[in-house]
Amino acid sequence: MMERRKLDMLCVQETKWKGTKARNIGGGFKLFYHGVGGKRNGVGVILKEEYSKSVVEVKRVSDRVMKVKLEVEGVMINVISAYAPQVGCETKEKEKFCSKLDEVVKSEPGNKRLVIGADLNGHVG
Repeated sequence: MMERRKLDMLCVQETKWKGTKARNIGGGFKLFYHGVGGKRNGVGVILKEEYSKSVVEVKRVSDRVMKVKLEVEGVMINVISAYAPQVGCETKEKEKFCSKLDEVVKSEPGNKRLVIGADLNGHVG
């Protein structure tokens, strides 16, 4: 699908993959992911192979937040994949998620490029 839609980067949530790994997934794409337990949650970032070679750092904060830092043509780009707790989860879990996401966003200077791909489970109405 990424190739057909000409995407170079994709943030994925609710992956349910267990572990902390990076692997080639075919088609010239590499997946960086983090998940615990394999039953729920889990986040990842899929990069086109040419960009996966530009990865400087992967920070796996929790099974709901991770950051991949890349340097592309001399520009640092921070890609954050996040998955917010849904309705029915405890307030404590929601606050923990918000705190971790805020910490990751604020960990980089304001002059860096930031991309957030997230399922924030928002409700309208």
